Amino acid sequence: MTQAIPLGDLPGETLADPATWPTGRSVLLEPLVRRVLAPNPSAYTYTGTQTYLVGAGTDVAVIDPGPAGGGESGHADTNGDGHVEAIMAAIGNAKLAAIVCTHTHRDHSPASRALQAATGAPIIGCAALSFVDDGPRSDAAFDPDYRPDRVLADGEQLSGDGWTIAAVATPGHTSNHLCYALIESGALFTGDHVMGWSTSVVSPPDGDMAAYMASLMLLQDREDRVYYPAHGPQIDNPRQLVRGMIGHRRQRERQIVTRLTDAPSTIPDLVAAMYKGLDPRLVGAAGRSVLAHLIDLQQQGRVIAHGDLWQVTVAEPGVSA
Repeated sequence: MTQAIPLGDLPGETLADPATWPTGRSVLLEPLVRRVLAPNPSAYTYTGTQTYLVGAGTDVAVIDPGPAGGGESGHADTNGDGHVEAIMAAIGNAKLAAIVCTHTHRDHSPASRALQAATGAPIIGCAALSFVDDGPRSDAAFDPDYRPDRVLADGEQLSGDGWTIAAVATPGHTSNHLCYALIESGALFTGDHVMGWSTSVVSPPDGDMAAYMASLMLLQDREDRVYYPAHGPQIDNPRQLVRGMIGHRRQRERQIVTRLTDAPSTIPDLVAAMYKGLDPRLVGAAGRSVLAHLIDLQQQGRVIAHGDLWQVTVAEPGVSA
């Protein structure tokens, strides 16, 4: 195993500013956790996918191996040039006990196959899922070639030399999304479910807002010490952040209901009204999340669609017409 350098020990690096973080270098976050940043920054991946190595002894697990190779033409978030080599250098002489994925978007799981080919380690974690989105591309597409050797159920554990990780089922961003709890330290690897730099994209038909909200409430009831997301800085106030995210989603829901009570509207009109000053690259993602909210509200019987127009079924108490 190669020596990891604590973040901030080199000039110009700061823990709070991911823009200063180097790609391809093993960074020590705590005694059992290291990070290697992939070279795939984009509007949807922030500074890139963060691959985590768990363990400091004879064996390690890799969580979210990330993209592999040059990626898809025109899609920066799938660029994995040199990333597998950087992970292998970080593993060093240790045994790779497991290759673990939170979900199967192509900025998270493709490098699992190259790592398996190089080490023989099993691919363990989320179930296989390749879903063709019916809308505009709002983040990395699914990895159709992901094949796990073992799928973890909620609460099921993996262990190695001095470490134990437990699967925490968190559907919503995708239906197969898992977080992973490091039992020895109280850390939770949150994938794309909770991130400090951005809200997660919930893109139907696989992304499900009701499931996402239920998963957020599940995390709020846990007592994890720190979150390590797949993109952006670590989260040192987990329950406070999750509380804020739940409130944000409920506020978005109220905005939608209020605007539809005023007049029927299309999704593009709702996005234009609700997301002032939004980066044009993120308009598609905002539209998918609005659709996810509308589907949830429709299932509750609160809104209905007529073609591209959405409207409330009946005026709700406290919402002015």
